[in-house]
Amino acid sequence: MRELAQRLGVSAATISAVENGQTGISLDRLSQFAGIFRISAAALLEGADRVPTVATAQGGDWRVFTPLRLNPALSAAVAAFVATGYHGSSMRSIAERAGLSLAGIYHYYPSKQQLLTTILDLTMDDLEWRITAATAEASRPILGLHRAVEALALFHVMRADLAFVGASEMRSLEEPARTRVAQRRSSVQHLLDDQIARVLTSGHLDCPRPRETSRAIATMCTALPQWFDMDGATPAATVARGYADLAVRMIGAECERPSP
Repeated sequence: MRELAQRLGVSAATISAVENGQTGISLDRLSQFAGIFRISAAALLEGADRVPTVATAQGGDWRVFTPLRLNPALSAAVAAFVATGYHGSSMRSIAERAGLSLAGIYHYYPSKQQLLTTILDLTMDDLEWRITAATAEASRPILGLHRAVEALALFHVMRADLAFVGASEMRSLEEPARTRVAQRRSSVQHLLDDQIARVLTSGHLDCPRPRETSRAIATMCTALPQWFDMDGATPAATVARGYADLAVRMIGAECERPSP
């Protein structure tokens, strides 16, 4: 803050007042802020109500998992929720993990609930684009199902901490965020339902309970963070493709392994 004040030629108290909404700024001053942060003035205004959280690789390879660029508060919150659970974590303990003051973390996240909501939203952002990209490149219904399950399984291995928090802390989410995130989770399940329905209508297969089978497939994928060991003998990609093979067999189809 002191460095920013020096570069703008104002006091640190002025910067603090702007940051906390206690004073306005002119268009010229806004442009100066944007220039220092190397972003557009519009982007600075759009982000005024929330901290940048994560940059996903949307449009890239859905099988590639680069580290998520979480800010320190979110990264610490994920680690705390995995280690001690939502109710076992406090804003003070999260701030300590993040190397922030308690006042500092409250400045950006007014509550632990907002931290949880943000984490679950970014989890769904990353998962949804991967499954959508995976199914979009399939040339036949059976391959669409195979790739959807592979993407779902791979996500729960490679983003195990996020997946674990998502599976264990939905009960801690308050309304209206709980309904909204639940709807996003349901949309992933419905995507699997649709993929199975397409396979069944394209051939004579024996799957008397497709919806229950679809939920069984999703459940076996979401359980992966509970046992998979990244340091184990079986690579994550092998496990994901194996789960996809199993899903195909569960609906009575022949396993048709797509090329990687």
